[in-house]
Amino acid sequence: MKPERQPRPSKNPEPPIEFKAILLVDDDKQLAATLQWILADENFLVDVAYDGEEALLKIRANTYDAVICDVMMPNLRGDELFLKAREIRPELADRFIFITGFAADPHINLFLTRNDVKYLVKPFPVQGLIDCVKQLLA
Repeated sequence: MKPERQPRPSKNPEPPIEFKAILLVDDDKQLAATLQWILADENFLVDVAYDGEEALLKIRANTYDAVICDVMMPNLRGDELFLKAREIRPELADRFIFITGFAADPHINLFLTRNDVKYLVKPFPVQGLIDCVKQLLA
């Protein structure tokens, strides 16, 4: 009986893929679903919340590497979510990317500039969001 031949280990094994967890928060369910699919295709694990209150519950229960958040939402707006999330998980303070169609609104503009957060103005190019996320997590 011949001994079985063992496969040789590869000299350059592929490094394991590292998945980063993102919480996507937007009350526009169609946009949220589209962005979830696009980001998942970029190897991100994407959890979705449809308003700030749901997002806050998820932030309390889970650990995320980044949060992509609409500003104007029902129940708890994105700026209010940011302030509460920062108290619960201080490490998220510089891990938010806001998406908004209201960057010219004085209240929202003051929030974005005062907190020195990353943001994209709707409509934004999808590649711009992907690049922003990758840069944030680099």
